[in-house]
Amino acid sequence: MYASRMRNLFLALVACCLLAGAIRSESPNYLVFVSNERSGDVTVIDDTDAVVATFPVGKRPRGIQATPDGRRVFVTVSGSPRMAPGLDENRAPADKRADGVGVIDPVARKLIHRWHVGSDPEQFAISKDGKFAFIANEDDASASIIDLDSGQSRGRIMVSEEPEGVGVNPANGEVYVTCEEKGEVFAIDPDQQRVIATVETGGRPRSVAFSRDGTRAYVACENGGYVAVIDARSHKLSSKIQLPTGSLPMGTAVSRDGKELYVSTGRGNAIAIIDAQKNEVATTVPVGNRVWGIALDPSGTKLYTANGASNDVSVVDLKSRKELRRIKVGDGPWGIAIVPK
Repeated sequence: MYASRMRNLFLALVACCLLAGAIRSESPNYLVFVSNERSGDVTVIDDTDAVVATFPVGKRPRGIQATPDGRRVFVTVSGSPRMAPGLDENRAPADKRADGVGVIDPVARKLIHRWHVGSDPEQFAISKDGKFAFIANEDDASASIIDLDSGQSRGRIMVSEEPEGVGVNPANGEVYVTCEEKGEVFAIDPDQQRVIATVETGGRPRSVAFSRDGTRAYVACENGGYVAVIDARSHKLSSKIQLPTGSLPMGTAVSRDGKELYVSTGRGNAIAIIDAQKNEVATTVPVGNRVWGIALDPSGTKLYTANGASNDVSVVDLKSRKELRRIKVGDGPWGIAIVPK
């Protein structure tokens, strides 16, 4: 009897281990890559929210994105000095040799190439097929098209002063570029490499995200404290969603089901959660200081935020609407990219 009981206990323990392994294997495995603008490096966080690597990539890493297959991560680097808009650039000359795009191997967790492309490249977006990047060149009022296999330029489209945010419409591949100085958003046909529409949003537009069906574009307008909603079919401004007082909206992300929009509020130190059907703020979640880039985990249940002034990343549980923890990273975290394993 004793032997039988012990055998049954052993089998129960094996079953529990197998079940735990199965549950674990069904959970989304991913890595979080964080660009740290001031320390010139990238921090890697695993899906247990532990820092597993930090490595140098170049001067002022900002925009960071992964290819759809997760095999490569790209980050823009810039030799232009950090300074507020309107300051005399002659007092702080740029090191143009440092401008470019870094290529990261997410498995090895290291920089493997650096391509000298663009001028003061900032944010960018990757085409749906993962073949091209559309890069905002902040100091020369243009957007570059880069072949991500070779690093070669495939075109350059003029926009207006201080281009920053870039987004690709998931429905038709059109590219939107936000330009801060004049408060404009340019819609670009990437195949014809030409501007097909210009939308005036005002308010210093900083980033853009599209609805899942590609019918709407959401543009975070920092100085206006609102999100501009653009009808992406007609390329017309349809409405503005006002954010809580003190918000300086920066980064944008759309929920997996398309029902919510998440917006970082910069020095508002919070994430605004917007009901995308009602076009109104549902709630806010306090996070770290000067929150900028944001990204969703593969399951869409957690949001990671780059907090540029507190040098950490907040992890937000979207179901409970609460910050779970903060993870110390490098100096001046700016962008977030999620890479499924």
